[in-house]
Amino acid sequence: MPLMEVGHLNAAKSIHEYIETNYKENNLEMIDCMKYVSEPIEKLTTAAYREAAKKMPWVWGRIYNDSQKGPLAHLSSRANKVMAIKLLRLLRKKQPDLIISTHPFSSQMCSYLKRKRKITAKIATIMTDFAPHAQWLVGKDFTDFYFVANDKMKNYLVSKNISKNKVFVTGIPLSSRFLQKYDKNKILTKFDLENEKKNILFFGGGEFGLGKSRTFSIFDALIKYSNDLQIVAIARKK
Repeated sequence: MPLMEVGHLNAAKSIHEYIETNYKENNLEMIDCMKYVSEPIEKLTTAAYREAAKKMPWVWGRIYNDSQKGPLAHLSSRANKVMAIKLLRLLRKKQPDLIISTHPFSSQMCSYLKRKRKITAKIATIMTDFAPHAQWLVGKDFTDFYFVANDKMKNYLVSKNISKNKVFVTGIPLSSRFLQKYDKNKILTKFDLENEKKNILFFGGGEFGLGKSRTFSIFDALIKYSNDLQIVAIARKK
């Protein structure tokens, strides 16, 4: 039974969807590891990330970089070992054969439990970043599989003494919605777009994007200086 952690929610949902559709013989369950271990901590860290990304992106960048080494990295690893104790209750109850993790913290907890011989399940870590971060590699000796976005990431993992046979370049998981095919001419007609011009899909990244003023300035520049382009702008989320 694969057990999935949804730290990076969309990647986890996409994997869950694919396995559920194509491997119906498996008993599959998706679990938010951080919510299970400590919902207050999960809410606090999510709120802190949201505010930092929106109002002080440089702060989030500093935290991201500092968490790779030094006191902050050590504190993170120690905290995950403590939280792994509660996670162990769940794993003993579910008895998974395979644990698929899309977040470094859940990978750390599971690899720690495996190192302590508390669990025997295979561990597959889906690195949902386009560049490696040291937190993904904590407990690497007890992680059975790594799935990465590109060859450069694989080379980096191999340079950290991870067997190349454990690392697979698959890209970051995407929803099957991106595989659907549409009639381009019908879409152009529906939105009153010209076939001769190139189209740009423009959006600012939602609440974690560039910020309102910078998004508007980029959009304004595209309108003023790109006469041969058509811009389809996503204005807001649901």
